[in-house]
Amino acid sequence: MTSVFERGPVARPALSRCISVAPAEFDREFWGRGPLLSRAETLPESFDDLITEAAVDELVSERGLRTPFIRMAHEGSVLSPAAYTAPGGFGAEVGDQVSSEKVLAEFAAGATIVLQGLHRTWPPLIDFTRRLVDDLGHPIQVNAYITPASSRGFDPHYDVHDVFVLQIAGEKHWRIHAPVHPDPLRDQPWGDHRDAVAEAATHEPVIDAVFRPGDALYLPRGWIHSAEALGGTSVHLTIGVAAYTRADVVQALIASLSDVAALRSSLPAGLDFSDPEALRPVVDETLAAMQEAFGALSGQTSGGAGALPSTDAAVTVSQRLASRFASATRPEPVSPLATVDFIAALDAGSRVRWRGSLHASVELSTDGDSVRIRTSTKTVSLPAEAADAVRRLHDGGVVALADLPGLDLASAIVVARRLLREGILVPA
Repeated sequence: MTSVFERGPVARPALSRCISVAPAEFDREFWGRGPLLSRAETLPESFDDLITEAAVDELVSERGLRTPFIRMAHEGSVLSPAAYTAPGGFGAEVGDQVSSEKVLAEFAAGATIVLQGLHRTWPPLIDFTRRLVDDLGHPIQVNAYITPASSRGFDPHYDVHDVFVLQIAGEKHWRIHAPVHPDPLRDQPWGDHRDAVAEAATHEPVIDAVFRPGDALYLPRGWIHSAEALGGTSVHLTIGVAAYTRADVVQALIASLSDVAALRSSLPAGLDFSDPEALRPVVDETLAAMQEAFGALSGQTSGGAGALPSTDAAVTVSQRLASRFASATRPEPVSPLATVDFIAALDAGSRVRWRGSLHASVELSTDGDSVRIRTSTKTVSLPAEAADAVRRLHDGGVVALADLPGLDLASAIVVARRLLREGILVPA
């Protein structure tokens, strides 16, 4: 029988930095429902540790960024990459690297700088994003928008993902309007409703406010917004949350139908796809097979030739969404050199912890001979006597090797060495 060791409840400190209400109230009243503007004085701390104007200059001038990690826009139009990139010179001839001179020229002329994917390129945001993913349970990306005085980067539009806006420097005038297409999916961009968006933007805004450093906004997908810098350079972070939806649950269920033999059979030869009447019997048979398969998942039928293998709908969806989530997010980075040096010096006092944001299940084998750690990329098996130690590590916190339950010191060092090399543990 499989036993899965689950983590206990986790605090939500990253989310709490971005909202002026308790996380439970945010979940209940605002998540996916409506905007929340939180002024700096209502939040626990500023965002100066995440990025600054000096950090933007460093990223543009010294980090060798390439497209698509940078783009620029002016009065609603995205500039050609040639306008702000160039080869990097001897030893770095790649042609799409950011050119600080070109960026300066375009920025001075009123163009907005967009630094994309900062959750992969700027260390403070790498860590913050990982923690916010843990708090929200959905994949996240981070962009920075740097707008010169009195400039507008983009026309009124909506995003197909939820966003948190964190004002870093300067002032920006934001106007927020209610959706014309609520809860858009990723293949339903605002351009599909361009005229309706433009018309809605002429009405009275739901939020019409000047954002100052330390202010934060949560905006569900679909809400129309535009912003204009005031009086000086404005820097803000846009944290995009690719919220999974019930449509994703449907897709996971549909994907499970590939296990149904009746739905894998070929359509008749010579079938005229342009003739609805010719297709009608095929569609009817397909719907019947789907209903039988889903009935088996929900426990409403006993199953038949068209049923899915015996399982549970929630288990099916969980497995597919968990795999997708693990592929879309990244655990805490590891340090190869430091880890190898740490492994070489393991002793009773060595302290280790579970790698941050590493999504893994821990289960005993059916025969009870081993404990298995399953991640999105690998399965690591250890002798069953290591089960209590693995469970202790998976529960979280820092543990000295001498304190690992169920193992003598020599065995604890062997287990720790293996899990460090596999990237499951990290030095504490």
